[in-house]
Amino acid sequence: MNPYLVLSADEMRAAERAAMDAGTASAALMETAGGKAAEIIQCAWSARPVTVVSGPGNNGGDGFVVARELAVAGWPVKVGLVGEREALKGDAKLMADLFEGEIAAFSPELLSGAGLIVDAIFGTGLARDVEGAPKAAIDAMNAAPAPVFAIDLPSGVNADTGAVMGTAVQAARTVTFHARKPGHLLFPGRALSGAIDVADIGVSDEASAKAEPKTYENHPALWGAMFPRPRWGGHKYTRGSVMAVSGGPLNTGAIRLAAEGALRIGAGLVTVLSPQAAAPVHAAHLTAIMLRVCDNEEHLAAHLEDADRISMCVVAGPAMSVGAKTQRNVLAILNSKAKAVLDADAITSFAEEPQSLFSALRPDDVLTPHTGEFARLFPEEAKLDGKLAMARAASEKAGCVIVLKGADTVIAAPPSGDDGGRVLINANAPPDLATAGAGDVLAGFIAGLKAQGMDGFTAAGAGVWVHGATGQAAGPGLIAEDLPRAVPTVLRQLFAPPPQQPQQAPQQPNAPDQQGSAQQ
Repeated sequence: MNPYLVLSADEMRAAERAAMDAGTASAALMETAGGKAAEIIQCAWSARPVTVVSGPGNNGGDGFVVARELAVAGWPVKVGLVGEREALKGDAKLMADLFEGEIAAFSPELLSGAGLIVDAIFGTGLARDVEGAPKAAIDAMNAAPAPVFAIDLPSGVNADTGAVMGTAVQAARTVTFHARKPGHLLFPGRALSGAIDVADIGVSDEASAKAEPKTYENHPALWGAMFPRPRWGGHKYTRGSVMAVSGGPLNTGAIRLAAEGALRIGAGLVTVLSPQAAAPVHAAHLTAIMLRVCDNEEHLAAHLEDADRISMCVVAGPAMSVGAKTQRNVLAILNSKAKAVLDADAITSFAEEPQSLFSALRPDDVLTPHTGEFARLFPEEAKLDGKLAMARAASEKAGCVIVLKGADTVIAAPPSGDDGGRVLINANAPPDLATAGAGDVLAGFIAGLKAQGMDGFTAAGAGVWVHGATGQAAGPGLIAEDLPRAVPTVLRQLFAPPPQQPQQAPQQPNAPDQQGSAQQ
């Protein structure tokens, strides 16, 4: 299994169908799923009374298998069915019939005395809000003192969006099968899932490939080989140049944060392009970062002429101001040979004229909106169901890479190009990153990586992951200025070779074998 693969509900069903077409019986998949769930429970908790709350569908069938396996292992097990026993059919009915204990109609009293509750009401198939008896069961589980172990997803969480469908289980731990679902990584589903185990149930990688998945959890395994590293014989001109476009004299700090982010992540040269009035303010703060005066789009175009001979990326938007001047500067950037990362005001300035931006963007350019900026530039896409759909649609409309920021940042590539339609969901950002200026640093990270040769999609994935890792390294109480300073710690760990496994000493002649004594 690819540990970073993320499958939608439809993709998971397609993968299971492919496995069944290849000869695996659906009942065997259910038996394996329930058995793996029972194994995880026995590893995570000591033996204790368990109440399994099962629904009438396949998720409930997994629950019946868990109940049977735990009972065989000697655990006290109660089973409560949400729904009518007569409504069970197919594999779920088979597994219910194989369970030798009592299957009672669910009531909150069944939770009394439980040391663990197994949630097996709904899985990936939930498509409408939870009401009636299932809602009452979920509310009762949440009110009970015992921890809840969810099968596939906490009941009530939408598998594709992470949204709560009326109400949802708060799980301490969740097991899912073959691959994570978007709802495990997108909030609020991520907060409701607890620790997540991914169990192999015998669906092959070939079977899941037939679903043509394009969503992954963001991780260095996906882009680490492309992450730029200093080379012997290299120098500052071979490590790329970043141009950071500044706002006026009272709005200079944001672009310095972006510039420092670009420099720390490895760009060889970083230059702040500043209006004349703001240059003295920058000069009082900048050391390794260079400073040039840039008062209009003609000056900007002249500063970008070196993109003909060196790798150059422009980061623009942080505190630039919203208006026509910023529009002109952005279009000058996009009309040059320099790469571009556009954030904040560079995005909002086109809210009334989005097509003028979209027609100028190139597939490798990167937009980094938070949800408010996103809604201003993409009002129709902001109405779609979930961040995955929003980011994908916006990437297709704008024709570039979209980084839809938040606690669960989503990175989407446009349909054209090598990464066509791929999406990454980031899951390593701590809540401490919700602080002024953190997004400016992120824009600088991405620009610095693009300047060093990474393409827009991989640079965005790597930049977002490093951003989260620096937030973890800086820890509670961080401010945006701490993030670039934490980059060396993060890169040291990222570049470190994997620890060597101790080699087993060769067996000596005449040494005892594994079964018994030596034979002379």
